[in-house]
Amino acid sequence: MDWFLGLDPVVQALVATTFTWALTAVGAAVALFGRTIHRRTLDGALGFASGVMIAASFWSLLAPAIEMAEDGPLPGWVPAAAGFMGGGLFLFCVDKLLPHVHPGISSQHTEGIKTSWQRTTLLVLAVTLHNIPEGLAVGVAFGAAAAGLESASVTAAIALAIGIGIQNFPEGMAVSMPLRREGLSRRRAFWWGQVSGMVEPAAGVLGAALVMLFQPMLPYALAFAAGAMIYVVAEELIPEAQRGGHTDVGTGGVMIGFTLMMILDVALG
Repeated sequence: MDWFLGLDPVVQALVATTFTWALTAVGAAVALFGRTIHRRTLDGALGFASGVMIAASFWSLLAPAIEMAEDGPLPGWVPAAAGFMGGGLFLFCVDKLLPHVHPGISSQHTEGIKTSWQRTTLLVLAVTLHNIPEGLAVGVAFGAAAAGLESASVTAAIALAIGIGIQNFPEGMAVSMPLRREGLSRRRAFWWGQVSGMVEPAAGVLGAALVMLFQPMLPYALAFAAGAMIYVVAEELIPEAQRGGHTDVGTGGVMIGFTLMMILDVALG
């Protein structure tokens, strides 16, 4: 642990988001061993990922953002509210512009601008879109810790990275298994599944670097990442977890994921 604490915050963010990407690859590797996964299992996994992201959005991002803003010229809720809505608006715009299609949905219902891209590419882009706010959140957390603020710490950022990494496992599985059902080989399904997580290190490094350069934007950046993650949860993950008909399993996954992330953040943060 000492070697990690001695690293530059941007490098810390890179290491942490490489870890979260690696767990995406581990989840995608499930495609190497089979073509299908029980829908009940997938619903529970997606619900779990949703719970982790909801808890992380508050405990690791919104609460510190409000605390940091209390010493500023504006009421503490203003930067948090502005950043949160900004994050949701950003994902809304990207969702409308970036061509993608969600697993289990017909290619006729492609979202974003019209394109002739292959369905495989569109499926991967759908999950890649989810991973942008996750990598950004981890990077911003390490950047906030580097600022020396009482409400942010490296251990809290590590807890966030662990939580995001854990929920990346089912996300990797959720993209690679549909690709197997689409007819891709085991290796190609695994490859494209883990590729969807490659954006996280880039987003993490960007987030850490920006908040270190512009510290006054920290509360806004933390809330922005929270808003982007909640948008993904509300727009995609929870509806997908409920679509298979196993609503109790998906809801139970949300509860377990939220509890685990809350424990991680409180215990380590």
